[in-house]
Amino acid sequence: MLATAQAAPRALRPARRPWLQLLSGVLGLAGPGAELLRHSEKPWSSATFSGSRHVVALEFRGDAGLAAAEAFMEALPEHDFALSRHKIAEACIGAVEQTMQPQPCITVEAQFLLVEDAC
Repeated sequence: MLATAQAAPRALRPARRPWLQLLSGVLGLAGPGAELLRHSEKPWSSATFSGSRHVVALEFRGDAGLAAAEAFMEALPEHDFALSRHKIAEACIGAVEQTMQPQPCITVEAQFLLVEDAC
């Protein structure tokens, strides 16, 4: 007799971490010229909520990259990211570094606070 795998009840399944959906949304908002430099995630909780803090660093190069970085920074705080089982409580720009030589380059560090959605 063959054993069949059954899905664990929802309460017993480990919570899916939303980092992949977040990165996909961030890169989509940033556009094709953005390069992902790094991502970090730390657990976060308060008396009533739990979730995680994320930092995403992107690099934009060239004149077109500078324009794309400006558009990304302007759109980020109000952008509605599609995340399952999580909501973005805060999205902001944490740091910006710009150099002009040998070519224009801007590094943008975006910070996110994600909370688990009770629904």
